[in-house]
Amino acid sequence: MINVRYPAERKEAILKKMAPPMSLTIPKLAEQEGITASTLYNWRKQARARGQVLPSHSTKSDQWTGQEKFQIVLETAPMNEAELSAYCLERGLYPSRWRPGGMPA
Repeated sequence: MINVRYPAERKEAILKKMAPPMSLTIPKLAEQEGITASTLYNWRKQARARGQVLPSHSTKSDQWTGQEKFQIVLETAPMNEAELSAYCLERGLYPSRWRPGGMPA
């Protein structure tokens, strides 16, 4: 098995494609980028461990982990309404569906 090193810039660009609003599936990204799905799953797992919000394409906000929800609350807490709207739009989030207290439902 050959261990391939990818430039950090390429890795981050691919992780951005996993995040909303693009939310491309790992199988689709693997096909597009020519990188094995297992490598992409590993990158997503590492990014999540660093606190990045990368929900699975198959999960809805009500199925996110507590860590993913908490990270969003931390990121959005200091934002005004306009900043929150831009944040949500960029990530494909819909705050109108959140429970009282700011947590995604």
